[in-house]
Amino acid sequence: MALGGFFKQLPGIYGKYSSNGVDWNDAQPIFSNGLSWWSNYVPDHDGIDVWAPELKSYNGRSWLYYSISTFGSRVSAIGLTSASSVAAGDWRDDGLVINTTNSNNYNAIDPDLVVAKDGAPWLAFGSWNSGIKLTRINPMTMKPFGQIYSLASRSDGIEAPTIVYRQGYYYLFVSVGKCCDGTNSTYRIAYGRSSDIRGPYLDKNGTDMLASGGSILDAGNSQWVGPGGQDILNTDVIVRHAYDAGDNGTPKLLISTLNWDANGWPKY
Repeated sequence: MALGGFFKQLPGIYGKYSSNGVDWNDAQPIFSNGLSWWSNYVPDHDGIDVWAPELKSYNGRSWLYYSISTFGSRVSAIGLTSASSVAAGDWRDDGLVINTTNSNNYNAIDPDLVVAKDGAPWLAFGSWNSGIKLTRINPMTMKPFGQIYSLASRSDGIEAPTIVYRQGYYYLFVSVGKCCDGTNSTYRIAYGRSSDIRGPYLDKNGTDMLASGGSILDAGNSQWVGPGGQDILNTDVIVRHAYDAGDNGTPKLLISTLNWDANGWPKY
């Protein structure tokens, strides 16, 4: 199985690809000089810094959603680029998907493209503030229409939604706590599930994730601190980052098998 992804490493959207999850090669960068329209929605943006890209294939095309923001701000935008395939690398600018301002009580970052059981595309997104959101997207434009649903919220911070469908349930994985502070980070991965993609998402104790629920999958350990920013490949591989306490808190990519118990809950 080939693994690949795009992420913030250098200006623009840079990525790596691997055939075995161990040896990685650089992919061609996307928008390494930034796009002029980003500053229309995020005036304080530096013009090149891109967050949380999300890459998936849908209807025979590769779609890459990404975030433009500044740390701790709700003045944010989610943009979209697409290509005939990742290998072709013919990325085009598909423009703005959704943006937020200080007048919004949610934040347009951390996009996650979700394909429902019936094949319809949805977009999950959100960070801190009032939490994680979900909206339908048009399968032709891959941009939102209709209602925005609330899925999860926590007073101690929540972001980075990932939704997968498995055996009758949609599973929502989120990162809770504080990211990006090296070995002082409190990031951890929590989850809940729902029979309806729109929720409610309940954890193993039956607590709604809108009421600070969420069973903990990964809280890290003495070596790997602050795991989060997770994504799920199919339903059996989990990818996330954590800070390596044995290497001066250097952030590193972790890839693990995701297992499921007899009651349908995820575990390592």
